[in-house]
Order: sequence, then structure tokens, then C-alpha cells
Amino acid sequence: MSIHNPITIKSQPTHDRRTLEMLAHIRAATHLFSFKHSSTQPPPIRHHFKPLCSFSTINSKSSVNMSSSARQFIEHIVLFKIEPEVDPSKVNSMLSNLNNLVSLSTVLHLSAGPILRQRGSATLAFTHMLHSRYSTKPDLDSYSKHPSHVSVVGDYVKPIVSDVMAVDWVASDVVGEVPLPPGSALRVTFTKLKDNVGEDGKEEILGVIRGIKGKFPDIHQLTLGENFSPERAKGFSIASIAVFKGVNELEGLENESEMANAEKDKVRDSLDGVLVIDYVVPASQTASL
Repeated sequence: MSIHNPITIKSQPTHDRRTLEMLAHIRAATHLFSFKHSSTQPPPIRHHFKPLCSFSTINSKSSVNMSSSARQFIEHIVLFKIEPEVDPSKVNSMLSNLNNLVSLSTVLHLSAGPILRQRGSATLAFTHMLHSRYSTKPDLDSYSKHPSHVSVVGDYVKPIVSDVMAVDWVASDVVGEVPLPPGSALRVTFTKLKDNVGEDGKEEILGVIRGIKGKFPDIHQLTLGENFSPERAKGFSIASIAVFKGVNELEGLENESEMANAEKDKVRDSLDGVLVIDYVVPASQTASL
């Protein structure tokens, strides 16, 4: 009788089963992260990263906001006096047509609207303001001579305005927005110097104005300069704009009146007059002039 060695089936050692389980997990993980293009697999990772916007959709006027570096541009301010008896619809037409001039290619910023408050002059009483900005003096000149601007002034401004004042200056080393957002509050100050004030006196006054921003933290932006268009400036030769984020910040400056007066006292003997205009960029503007 032959002797057969029976085949005994033994269970795998514990450590072998664990090894097999580990290999199974590795294969599953490898399968999960292999991006095969099938209906059950996720799309390639590159499909998940989409640009937030296209550069072609950024408005050329607003794109100047994107730079935080200091720059230079031209400030243009026009003050209007409109008598109370003028039909309000004519005033609205004037403002609407002025604001539409923002579409002109040389305009960086343009806003027109009513004055919030005026101080400092008993003989001048303006009701509305126009504020605009340009890259260069030739750009301002091009705007002034443009047929659309000439037409708006002739058809809508001159028929209802009884007095006007205009001041232009070069704003240098300015940081922040060039087109100012709706709701921004502006304090515009015009300074008339005494006849005996020379260049040194002018520089002292400009230096005091420059230092204001560091003393009043609510001032978001400050521009200043010497007027280069004296014909309609009524004798005012230095101008500045302090920009605040809103009316509340502007009104907060009143709480610092003692400090503000102390700054004015430094150059008061050189001043022949000061005109201060508070203005808010209209929320529904199409433009600002």
C-alpha cells in the first residue's frame, strides 16, 4: 500500500494577511489618484483653476486705481453759482450733461454736484462744484476744447449760472485712487496770498498744507499745488483737496478744529483770504467734473 502525503491547507500567517491588506490599500489609493478620463473619474485638476476676470473687462479709467505708487496728475475745479429761482429741472440737466463728459478719452475722473457747505468768504456764494482729473495739461486743454464740452457749457451751463470760478493745479506724489468713489467727501481749500508774499512764503504755506495729512489720519488722500490758470481764479493762487472716505470722516475733522486752527496760525499773516468748500461725490453719478 502506498503512503500518500495528504495536502494540508493551512491559513496564512497573520503577518501575511496584513501584508495583503496593505497592498490592497496601496492599489486602491493608486487607482484613486490616477486621473483616467472616464465617467467615474474627476476631471483634470487644471479645469478647476479659472481666472477671476479677464483683463479685457477692466475699465481703462478705473484701472488707474490698481497702482499704490505715487503719481502726478492735473486737478481741475470749477465752482458755479446758480440763483434759487432757477428751475430745478434745468439744474439737473446741467449736472447730468456735465457728468456725461466722463466719456471723453482724456478724462481720468469727473464729478459734478451740489456743494455741501461753503466757508470763509462773505462775497462769494457758490452752489455747485465740478471736479475732474487729467494726466497732463494738454489733456485738460483737449477736454476744454472738445466740441461736446463746448456744447454742454453753451447749452446748459451759461444760461443758468450767474458766477463761476475755476482753479487748476499739478498734483504731485499722490497715492490712492484717481477716480474717486461715489460717497467720497472732499474738503477743497483755496488760498489767496498777500501781495508781499514771495516764493519762500509760498513754499512755507505749501509745506504746512502737506503736513496736514500726517496730523489728521481720517484724510484718505491729499493733493495741493499752485494754480496755473489765473484768469478765472478770483485771485486765489494755492489750492488743495483733502479726500475723506465719507461724510462722517469729514465731519470728524470738526472735532479737531483746535489743531486745524493751530496749523493755520503758522501762515495766517501771509493770507489775504481763504475759501473752503465741502463736497460729496454723488452716489448716482455717471461722471465727476
